[in-house]
Parts: sequence; C-alpha cells; structure tokens
Amino acid sequence: MPSLVAERIESVKAGIVGAGAFTITELVILVGKEVVVNLVPNFSFVTSFAATTAISGDGIWLLELLIGAVSGFLFGVTYRYIIRNDHNYHLNDGAVLAFGLVRGLALIERNLVLSELLSVLFLIVQSIICFAIARFILDLAIANKFIKPFIS
Repeated sequence: MPSLVAERIESVKAGIVGAGAFTITELVILVGKEVVVNLVPNFSFVTSFAATTAISGDGIWLLELLIGAVSGFLFGVTYRYIIRNDHNYHLNDGAVLAFGLVRGLALIERNLVLSELLSVLFLIVQSIICFAIARFILDLAIANKFIKPFIS
C-alpha cells in the first residue's frame, strides 16, 4: 500500500501536468483569438469574439492564464482520483465535460447577454477544449508511468 506522502506527491505531479497542459492550451487559444481579431477587425462577430478576452496591453489575459493554471491544477489532482485504475471512458469524458461546463458557465454567469450567445458558447467550448487536452496529457503521463494512478 502506497504511503500518504507518495500519494500526495503523485497528486501534485498530476496537478502540475494538468496546470501546464491547460495553461499552454489556453495561451494558444488566446494567441489564436488575437490573430483572428487583427485579421478581421471590422466584422461584428469578431468584435464580440474579442470581448471574450484577447491578448491586449491591459494584462487581463495574464490573470485569465493564472486562473486557468489553478483550474488545470485542480483538474489534474481530481482527474487522477476519478480515473483510478479503471478504463471507463464515460467517466473520463464526464470529468472533462463537468469541469469544462462549470468553468465555461462561471466565466459567463455575470455577463449573460443573449445577443452575444456565440461568444458565450465559445467560452464554454474553450474551457472544454482546455480540459480535454489536459486530460489527454494526463492520460499520456499515466500511461508512460510519469504519474502513478490512484489505487483504490
């Protein structure tokens, strides 16, 4: 039976991998958003698309990345416990969807304007993509024995 310290170390490793994967994915999405906004600045959808936080001089994107890193860390730690030794893909997909929806919906909760529905949907999809890629990287780390799965 693994020791409590060893379990905590594995959880921290899973959290760090989750945070790194999530943050890098979110940064790529933010840079992509900035490219789209600069290429097509006069299209009305792009204006509302840009409002979902593109990289600018105000530094809000840095705060978004920091919050994303914390979200990714918590996802990594939780995901390790969710999957255990099982190979239940419904459970794995459910974890991604649950985290993605909670984060995506929380980002838009205070700013819900139906006319900006497409931007709102993008925030939800962005969160799900970030968590899905973090899951993929965590699955690779577990498969390559960098992180040991939680043993129930």
